[in-house]
Amino acid sequence: MFPPVQDLYRIAPEIVLCLFGMLVMLIDPFVPAGRQRSMGWLAFAGTLGAFASLRWMFVNPGSAYSGLLRADTFSLFVHGIVIAVAALAILGSFDYLDHEGIQRGEYYALILFATAGMGILAGANELVTAFVGLEISSISTYILAGFRRNALKSNEASLKYFLLGSFATAFFLYGTALTYGATRSTRFEVIDQAIAANGSGALLIIGLGLIFVGLGFKVVAAPFQIYTPDVYEGAPTPVTAVLACGPKAAAFAVMVRVFYGAFGHASHIWFWAIWVSAVLTMCIGNFAAIVQSNVKRLLAYSSIAHAGYILVAFAAASEIGVAAVLFYLAAYAAMTLGAFLILAYVGGTEERRLDIADYAGLGTRQPWVAACFSLFLFSLLGLPATAGFLGKFYSFSAAIDQRLVWLVVIASINSVIGSYYYLKVVVAMYFWEPNKEWTPSPMHAPMFIALLLTALGTIYLGILPDRVMQWAITSAQSLH
Repeated sequence: MFPPVQDLYRIAPEIVLCLFGMLVMLIDPFVPAGRQRSMGWLAFAGTLGAFASLRWMFVNPGSAYSGLLRADTFSLFVHGIVIAVAALAILGSFDYLDHEGIQRGEYYALILFATAGMGILAGANELVTAFVGLEISSISTYILAGFRRNALKSNEASLKYFLLGSFATAFFLYGTALTYGATRSTRFEVIDQAIAANGSGALLIIGLGLIFVGLGFKVVAAPFQIYTPDVYEGAPTPVTAVLACGPKAAAFAVMVRVFYGAFGHASHIWFWAIWVSAVLTMCIGNFAAIVQSNVKRLLAYSSIAHAGYILVAFAAASEIGVAAVLFYLAAYAAMTLGAFLILAYVGGTEERRLDIADYAGLGTRQPWVAACFSLFLFSLLGLPATAGFLGKFYSFSAAIDQRLVWLVVIASINSVIGSYYYLKVVVAMYFWEPNKEWTPSPMHAPMFIALLLTALGTIYLGILPDRVMQWAITSAQSLH
């Protein structure tokens, strides 16, 4: 028996991504040496096809495969983020892979497969389906993290990510088993009904805690963030861009579905866990970033800090809080992806130029690149007229509406602390003597387009946020 056509429409992006991923793998062995870039363009076409297929999801909302997945506005919003991240990361990878001598078709196929897993996470309507999406995404990214096979740091990153990721997945799966034992179901709506009728017993609380451990690893929330700096530093920089944006958005999406949907009647239990994790995440990320001289590690700790800011909105446990989470994820994807692609370009062969001193005088030698990097850093800092400012504004406003004053105070202090290490890089680019030890390589069209689109996205979300925020609010409402 074939599934109903509506079910296929509701997972159309995943079908398109996987088909193009398999197509890349089948064609790649027959591509002549030196022509592997064509596989990248084929994968990019796959992301455009996945974007186009979102239309089928939009006009065919509802549950798929007997309620295992949901195609709603919330899922559509997150799909848009993760597919955009994949498309721009592919464009930003061409020159990098050529310089490193690792231009291979499987790289692009793995990005497509990872994105398909993220899409399943975004639409999962029960815990086992979420686990499947988590594994599809994770296995692909484990391999991508070690794609620079001759670099020891890349091998170390892949091994650490695999080992710690496997532990986190085991926690999630064990939590799922305990939740099933307590409620006799893994479906979010049934779990919620069981909690409303019978309360939350010890078994359910332990299950919820273990699920939080598994998902906390993916969103790099403290105290589960310890792997992040080493993995982000060792992975190929375009892969780091994907890791910092795509899996985080998908994991936050499934966290929203699990905590608000399945455990909505147990919010008095998980609220304080989220509150404490938000504080720890912001403080660890910002204070550790202050002492970094390696820009890639600095941005890795910055990624941790921003997970804390998103958790501030998450802790609000309200509809506007969910909308703020979604808007922040979109803003964060634009500015963080752009920042890491700048590192991929400036870093050069074997990623030799990642120290702050390597960016000295960049504003003189490459004004356009320095201007883009400054824009992304200012947005991460949260200056007005940038996406990061409104992301923090909506996040903090949602928390204030729920009277989480102290959480917002701590988050505001952390934002001020973060200004030091972001501005340190800007000062190096514009006020230090130019670094004369290297000559900038030419920027080709794919990287230029990727940086231009991320810069425009950062400015657009900072100046004209209404349409995206309204879409985020509609997405939050579709969860009910």
